[in-house]
Amino acid sequence: MSRRLPALSAFAACCIALLLATVSSLALAAPPANDTLRIGSKRFTESYILAQVLAQTAAPHTPTPPSVLQGLGNTAIVYEALRSGSIDLYPEYVGTISQEILKGEATMSTQAMNTALAPLGLGVAVPLGFNDGYALAMREDMAQRLGITSLSDLVKHPELKLGLSNEFIGRADGWRGLAQLYGAPQTPVALDHGLAYDAISQKQVDVIDIYTTDAKIGHLGLRVLKDDKAYFPRYDAVLLYRLDVPTRFPQAWAALQKLEGSINETAMIAMNARAELKGVAFDVIARDHLTAKAGGTPAAAAGTGTDAGQRGFWAKLFGPDLARLTRQHLALTFISVGLAALMGIPLAVWVFPHPRLRAVVLGATGLMQTVPSLALLAMLISLLGVIGTAPALIALALYALLPIMRNTVAGLGEVSGGLRLAGQALGMTAGQRMRHIELPLALPTIVAGVRTATAIAIGTATIAAFIGAGGYGERIVTGLALNDGQLLLAGALPATLLALLSEALFEAVDWLMRRRRAG
Repeated sequence: MSRRLPALSAFAACCIALLLATVSSLALAAPPANDTLRIGSKRFTESYILAQVLAQTAAPHTPTPPSVLQGLGNTAIVYEALRSGSIDLYPEYVGTISQEILKGEATMSTQAMNTALAPLGLGVAVPLGFNDGYALAMREDMAQRLGITSLSDLVKHPELKLGLSNEFIGRADGWRGLAQLYGAPQTPVALDHGLAYDAISQKQVDVIDIYTTDAKIGHLGLRVLKDDKAYFPRYDAVLLYRLDVPTRFPQAWAALQKLEGSINETAMIAMNARAELKGVAFDVIARDHLTAKAGGTPAAAAGTGTDAGQRGFWAKLFGPDLARLTRQHLALTFISVGLAALMGIPLAVWVFPHPRLRAVVLGATGLMQTVPSLALLAMLISLLGVIGTAPALIALALYALLPIMRNTVAGLGEVSGGLRLAGQALGMTAGQRMRHIELPLALPTIVAGVRTATAIAIGTATIAAFIGAGGYGERIVTGLALNDGQLLLAGALPATLLALLSEALFEAVDWLMRRRRAG
């Protein structure tokens, strides 16, 4: 028995050392200081590009380079990030502000929006000059064959399969209102916007929702269906910002105001096309646009631009962001598992002697596994008032609790009653029996639970990118937005390799423990 106690101590020491190391890694990804302008973007191509345009416009006029938090999920997440102060501004659309955020009428004026937003400390300004509306589109050949030119024509064909984005299906100005107005009989399937164009080109769906500045509309020869009952409002691009931004960053705000009317729909479609069809990096597209507006020669035209999208898979895999994303992913994984172990093991030990309480607690942790990850993140953002690392760590720790607690209880249950009676006969208290007999014997099963939790956390940590916490999910989210399979793989492959390395590490720990037991 004396040999098992050093094994337990060694394992605890390793966990503590690993936790300290990953805390140090996380410190490298600390949130920017208050003198940093924080710009957010949603999870689609145009929003990525516009965020870079804003950041590069403001950069010469801020004390530190602006921080761009890319791909922050849908409207609910990025708006909550703005409202809570995690970001200072982001590109938005008046139709979304009026109907989705303020739940008002589609015809709300900018003045009415600002009146409604002022109590929240927010405002609308700087119309960028283009309208990016919602619409439905279908393949031109099918539209011609069926004689469909408008949404009223579409609803006469219930056999058509609609693949619509999750956000469009759930929005106040999305599918539900449209279906009610037009009497649409179809039941759409949910698709990621970045994958919808592949789905319609491969004839897996017949109709998709599109943004009217999407580059792939013309590239794939899609017919945009006429909104003959004028359901969709205008979606003029603007800045949604915190009212303290002009005071905190007066020079940057003055520079941003000069962007008013600087991007028309043709220019936006062209920028989207460079990202989606040619794979040019978002920051390069933004820089070229601003250079051309200033009367200079774009880097791409001068032959000095870096076409990140055409570098090839290996260049994407071993890109300059790999070290940063690895640090972030390691930190998210091992800190969350460490927190789950620090909470779950003592809790499991405490409830183990009480069968009814044990069933309730394990049932509650099991129920946590059924909560969708993005829904949990959205709830945590609202509760904590921040985006980024904190809600991501809490979510991952909650998901890691079940395997750790279940295995701790199972390991303690495997300890024979005879050994417990022997400890009692030697005069040991219940606490002493737990420390010196039960926990050392249960240790292999507990470690197996930590092993399972780590594997789960490595995969689940990719969702952290949706709320600006980094990790390999950044590449996956961007790859989805661009429908770039190579970039998706460049994010998924390192996560897979990390999972394999963790399995090898735990296999080595298991081998050492078995060797100690045998010795």
